[in-house]
Amino acid sequence: MAGNSFGKIFVLTTYGESHGTAIGGIIDGCPAGIQLDLEEIQKELDRRKPGQSNLTTQRKESDRVTFHSGILDGLTLGTPIGFLIPNKDQRSKDYSNIENVYRPSHADYTYDKKYGIRDVRGGGRSSARETACRVVAGAIAKQILATRGISVIACVRAIGQIEINDLPVKLDVEQVEASAVRCPDPETTNKMVEVIMQVKKEGDSLGGVVHCQVDGLPAGIGEPVFDKLHADLGKAMLSINAVKGFQIGSGFEGVKLKGSEHNDEFVMEDGEPTTKTNKAGGVLGGISNGEQIYFDVAFKPTATIYKKQQTVTKDNKETEFQAEGRHDPCVVPRAVPIVESMAAITILDAMLRKESNQF
Repeated sequence: MAGNSFGKIFVLTTYGESHGTAIGGIIDGCPAGIQLDLEEIQKELDRRKPGQSNLTTQRKESDRVTFHSGILDGLTLGTPIGFLIPNKDQRSKDYSNIENVYRPSHADYTYDKKYGIRDVRGGGRSSARETACRVVAGAIAKQILATRGISVIACVRAIGQIEINDLPVKLDVEQVEASAVRCPDPETTNKMVEVIMQVKKEGDSLGGVVHCQVDGLPAGIGEPVFDKLHADLGKAMLSINAVKGFQIGSGFEGVKLKGSEHNDEFVMEDGEPTTKTNKAGGVLGGISNGEQIYFDVAFKPTATIYKKQQTVTKDNKETEFQAEGRHDPCVVPRAVPIVESMAAITILDAMLRKESNQF
């Protein structure tokens, strides 16, 4: 199975299925001599884990990560970092009814067509449970970036039709984490909670948008042509389960402007070039320009719902399907640390590429 690794120098490879004994990964290319806060890595995992509230799936996973190589007394050795996260609360019997049925908007059909076999237990490798491994690598990347004055913070911008009107120019992580849905505005938070609870009662689901900001990244990071910084960020985000869209800077709204309105004019500030505006989202020609990088990631509604739906069987017969088990009515709040993690991995990898000049 190809496609299990991400990055060119700081490389994450993940393994495991949703209902197997464990998931885990190997991080290669992490610089030596970095003092890591292992408790902080666990805190990042706790932000993503299931069962956080009645707004999420009630699968109970502690998501306790153990490291087996590459770290000694919290210090990175420069060798591959191996880690493991046990699966504790699998209920594979919840998926016995889909052995011969393709769930709408899931990867059941496409996995069967590609491999001729699939793991029906929670979706196997296609499950969003795999993203816990990304959070481990992202937490390490965030700690390394922090030593260089670079922060990566995300929040929920929209859930269904509910959207925050005025996003902070610079997000505050405490303000984000104070919200049950990781939205920095209390009034909007209340509306989002209400609409999630409503669709949960209906046996339905909602999607939404995660907004992410990267501050402190110096100019000159990113590779031109095929490995543009925003292109790598786009691939990173689109590799996350349920993501259907990515836009950076002005995004699709920018097409409504004239060039004279959209261009970010340069000025001098404290002896350094800067821009009056930042519609580019911090990237020019695929290379960072020193301004804040900001982007939005669109998540579709959770595919598993409790309403009856039309589908087909493996032997091409039409049938009705109704899901069982434990599922998120909205994945967006739990996706915030995943978006941050993939952004941090991408940014650190780009910085190491520049420093190494190997690629």
